[in-house]
Amino acid sequence: MKPMIEIDALSYSYPDGTRALESICLSVMPGEKIALVGANGAGKSTLLLHLNGVLTGEGSVCISGLALEKKNIGRIRAMVGLVFQNPDDQLFSSTVYEDVAFGPIHQGYDDDVIKERVSDALKAVQMTEFADRNPYHLSSGQKKRVAIASVLSMRPEVLAFDEPSAGLDPRARRELIELLEELPQTMLIATHDLDLANRLAPRTVLLNAGRIVKDGFTEAILGNSELLYANGMR
Repeated sequence: MKPMIEIDALSYSYPDGTRALESICLSVMPGEKIALVGANGAGKSTLLLHLNGVLTGEGSVCISGLALEKKNIGRIRAMVGLVFQNPDDQLFSSTVYEDVAFGPIHQGYDDDVIKERVSDALKAVQMTEFADRNPYHLSSGQKKRVAIASVLSMRPEVLAFDEPSAGLDPRARRELIELLEELPQTMLIATHDLDLANRLAPRTVLLNAGRIVKDGFTEAILGNSELLYANGMR
């Protein structure tokens, strides 16, 4: 079986010169769920933004054997769904249906296919009855679900989450974890929520200052308080 994600010697500096990633090498197999943990500024979000070409650094990124380069960017963005920390950054239409339909519309599908994809995506996140609602009138947890549906409607093979539990109350957080447990896609989850990481991801990658410090079983890494503390986490 070939890796779903293959990253080799990936480095990136922001325009102000800040070095955000340094020689990242990471291989992810199909169906794996991996937590990316680390203190603020460790490089978690920056790494996620390289998976579908929002950012482009030195080194190589391949998704399902397809090199991340200009000629492949459209196909890769359909394969990798990125869910931002704040759903308000992802939802911009007047109805839930329109937000979830946006991706398939711009992929060029006809109306019947769009309706099917929107229906399936909303069903997957248990938001079918909210199709005609304005997203801005929903709760934080409901907005998160709609943001996930807007990505699922494009039928991605990879889901990349940036702090998925941020801003959620305990009930919404629990429901989100249960939802993500059921989704079959390969997942990379950047999070400070170590309980969520422990629940969802058998494998954890610990980052510090743009480098991978440790890559291994979640239980072993999150159970090592000295390792976490040494890398800016309590």
